[in-house]
Amino acid sequence: MALQAVTSGGQTVTNIVAGGNHSLFLKSDGSLWAMGDNADGELGDGTYNPTNLPEQIVASNVKAIAAGNNFSLFIKSNGSLWAMGANVEGQLGDGTYNPTNLPEQVVASNVTAIAAGGGQSLFLKSDGSLWAMGNNSDGQLGDGSNDQFQYKTNLPELIVASNVTAIAAGGYHSLFLKSDGSLWAMGKNASGQLGGGAFNSTNRPVQIVASNVMAIAAGWTYSLFIKSNSSLWAMGHNGYGELGDGTYNNTNRPEQIVASNVTAIAAGSFHSLFLKSDGSLWAMGANWNAQLGDGTYNNTNRPEQIVAGNVTAIAGGSDHSLFLQSDGSLWAMGYNEYGQLGDGTDNTADLPEQILAANNQISAFSGQLLPTGDMRLSFVGAADAHYALDRCFNLATLNWVPQLTNTTGVLVFTNTPNPATNNFWRIRSVP
Repeated sequence: MALQAVTSGGQTVTNIVAGGNHSLFLKSDGSLWAMGDNADGELGDGTYNPTNLPEQIVASNVKAIAAGNNFSLFIKSNGSLWAMGANVEGQLGDGTYNPTNLPEQVVASNVTAIAAGGGQSLFLKSDGSLWAMGNNSDGQLGDGSNDQFQYKTNLPELIVASNVTAIAAGGYHSLFLKSDGSLWAMGKNASGQLGGGAFNSTNRPVQIVASNVMAIAAGWTYSLFIKSNSSLWAMGHNGYGELGDGTYNNTNRPEQIVASNVTAIAAGSFHSLFLKSDGSLWAMGANWNAQLGDGTYNNTNRPEQIVAGNVTAIAGGSDHSLFLQSDGSLWAMGYNEYGQLGDGTDNTADLPEQILAANNQISAFSGQLLPTGDMRLSFVGAADAHYALDRCFNLATLNWVPQLTNTTGVLVFTNTPNPATNNFWRIRSVP
């Protein structure tokens, strides 16, 4: 007798973010996936164990993601904000300083954008208001607190009442855009990362550029932005060439790096990525863990082309990088000690490697009870995609144990259920 039949189209990866040593991505079905370090519960899978393969954390309805140093944020389709991971600075905003290894709801509705930094979190609401929580030792929350090097908050607080359209969080500084295209900054400024012409930190938002800014990114101690003419600008720390200006000198004023055709930017700890309008991927800065993906371990202070075309999204972690291609495939390079690349190993990759193919979800699944009492499950996967079968005995305490891995897109297995235990099975895509 047939027990189950489900049909769904192949899923592509639609969004990516990279944290300190972990990575998150969304699929087109709204599911949230994670891999990498999990020492503080930042993957949200109910454990503190790292994983070097993508695992599903939330099955559906996730629409935005952010990854901090060792914590994660996401927004569901109902506008609710959720968080997991380290919380020693109050960055989860749940009113405690306790870490959590499962997603917890922080705000019930109306959240539209999120950013996660070293130990601070920012979010926007649908009314254009900016809210913040977490570490404020250098004024990075922008709330005007004078209790420097001690102050932090574990509940969201209102920073700007309206007209904020974009946010970015660095190591100890924060950036935001207003609806008039102006760029504002607050927090630590020892390397000039705020771009205001000084090296003084500020605990209140300061306007840096008056208009025409359309995108922002914050690295650990530097900042990037794109103007409406598609030019790329940078300021702050440059000891590894992350500004891409041909020097290794810090600057406290925005300087133009690329004159035109830049469409997207991402900042890691000390390396930078950007896309051009032709879909090419470019990188500069620190490369000691091959995070630039150029086949070397050499830093560079000039932008170099990594991929010639078809790249649609980018993300920079501490020492690793992710990107998507136009077919929805996920690629990664760089440091991988904690499995943050998701390739099933802990080996560093100095060239981009494909982690998930364009269509990497089950396209058909069915179950049948055999005359012997065995259960037979079969599925047909998307072409060129790989799958694995996992087993678990208790959904309250998840401990998925790999059983089989296939490389052909078709897998059939039989199992005799143990009447004394519950048997739970899942089929997942793998590299």
